[in-house]
Formats: sequence, structure tokens, C-alpha cells
Amino acid sequence: MMIIPAAASVRKLNVFKWFLLCTCVLVMYIQWTHIWMLRSEMAEIKHRFRPRDVSEMDGGMCCACCGCKMNGYHRFKETNTHPDIRNKRDVTEEKKQRQRRHKHHPFLHLVPVSTQSNKDEDTTVLSWAVGRSRGNGLQVSGDTVTVVTEGTYFIYSQVLHKHTTCVMGHVITKKLKGAESKLMKCLRSMSINVTNPLNTCYTAGIHFLESGSTLQLSVPRTSAELILTAHATFMGILNI
Repeated sequence: MMIIPAAASVRKLNVFKWFLLCTCVLVMYIQWTHIWMLRSEMAEIKHRFRPRDVSEMDGGMCCACCGCKMNGYHRFKETNTHPDIRNKRDVTEEKKQRQRRHKHHPFLHLVPVSTQSNKDEDTTVLSWAVGRSRGNGLQVSGDTVTVVTEGTYFIYSQVLHKHTTCVMGHVITKKLKGAESKLMKCLRSMSINVTNPLNTCYTAGIHFLESGSTLQLSVPRTSAELILTAHATFMGILNI
């Protein structure tokens, strides 16, 4: 049997004691660090969710008859960083920008007023009134639309015909410095074997219109019978 000297046993016991002491110190340090972190979080929570007086509460109440007090808490100060407020601000800003852009885009929607036959050209010309408009880039006078602001325009038109002729339709003519061109045409077959033949003809297109050019809508038939109501017969021009 091997006998360990007493001095060696004492040294091993001391080493074990130091190891145990270091372990305890390390555990205490870890616990202290965790407690410090929890205290920091609690302090931050108290700072954010600090109590305030009833008079500062949103919708707070105090019962005067019983002398009760109601304590309230609020989360954060109302700032522009709140998601709802930021979204409302963004929507408002986008709406303002859209309105500023629209100010530079003339628009004109026309409704019919009357018709006038031109026997020399075998046509019926429509006269218009302004239904909706924006800007001063387009002007209407009687049967003529004058382009003030040059640009690319979306043009649409519809005419409700009441006629027994097999085919009806309309033409939009552009005039500029004495030159005339057929800008858009629309043709529609009519029902001739009915008591009250009705049919609409709608067309639309995108065209570049020079400043000073004029537009006129006409039906290529004298004394054409048309339904002159705003929802059935109309014409519109929109700068894009």
C-alpha cells in the first residue's frame, strides 16, 4: 500500500479549496451580472411606462363625489414615429403630390347640348357643354375643342344612335393651320327590324395634340337622330 506524504495531501487540499473558491466567485459574478441586467431592463420599463396624473390621461376620469383617484399609465409620447401617424402623414403627402401633378394635366369631359346639320358635308355636328374640367389647357366653344397646352392626350367618345340605317357612327376631326385629318372613327351596326333601334358607339385612343389645334365630333349623316343625355353621349380629353 502506497503512503502519500502529509505535505502532498495538504497541497492537494489547498488546490481543491482554491478551485472551489474560484468556482463560487464565478457563479456569484454571473448571478450579479444577470441581476444587473434585470435591474437595467426594469429601469427602462419604468421610464417608458411611467405613471402620470389623471389630468394627463387620455380619457381619464376622476370621481369628485367619492374623491377617488384613477392612476393611469401611458406607453410612449405621441410622436410622428408612431406607425398610424406615420401612415396618415405618408398618405397625406402622397395625396398632395398627386394633386400637384394633376394641376399640370388638363382634363375636359363634355356633355351634349344640341346638334346641327351640315347639308354641304352631309354631317351632323354636336355642340358641347363642360361636364368636368381641370386646368386651362383645353377650351370648348360650341362644337369645337381648342388645345391650349401641347402634349399627349387620351381621347374618348361615345354617341347613342337612334336610327334605322344599317350602320351608324361618328368621327373626331382635328384641324391645325388649315390642315384637316380624321383623328378617330367609330362604326356600329344598327338593328333595323325593331320598333326602337338604339345602339351606342364608343371609341378611345391616345394622340399628340399641338397647341392651337381644334377637335370636332360629327356623325357622317345629315339629321342624324341622337340621344343627347350626359350618360349616353359624351366626349373627354385627358392630358397624360
